[in-house]
Amino acid sequence: MFKFSCNIRVRYGETDQMGYVYYGNYAQYYEVARVEMLRSLGTSYKDMENNGVMMPVLDLYCKYIKPGRYDENLTITVMIKEKPGIRIKFYYEIHNEQQELINIGETILVFVNIEKNKPCLPPEEFNKKMAPFFT
Repeated sequence: MFKFSCNIRVRYGETDQMGYVYYGNYAQYYEVARVEMLRSLGTSYKDMENNGVMMPVLDLYCKYIKPGRYDENLTITVMIKEKPGIRIKFYYEIHNEQQELINIGETILVFVNIEKNKPCLPPEEFNKKMAPFFT
C-alpha cells in the first residue's frame, strides 16, 4: 500500500454562505493530493502526458462527514491499496485541524494511450516507482 498526505488551507472562495467548504471542492482537493503524491514519487501528470499517457477520472465517490471550514488547514491523505493495472483506485481521507475525519472518498482513473485513445497499462517508469509498495 502507498500512502501520502498533504495540507490545504481552505480559502474564502472555496466556501459557501455558512463558511463551509462547498461540496464540489472536495473533488479538487482529491486532485491536489493525487498531483502531490505523484510529485513525491518523482513524476507528474505532465511527465505521463509527455510520454503519451493520460489519466481521466472514471469514477468518483465522496462522503461528507463533517464540514470543512474557512481558513482551516486540512490534511488530505491519499492511498493506493491495490497494485495499479489499466485502472488505478485512489482512496482519500480528509481531516481537520482537530484531527477529526471530515470526508472520505475514492476515485478510479484509467491509463489511456493518448495517440490511440485506448486504455493501456501504466508507464513502465510509474510501475517501477510503485513496485516497492506492492511486493
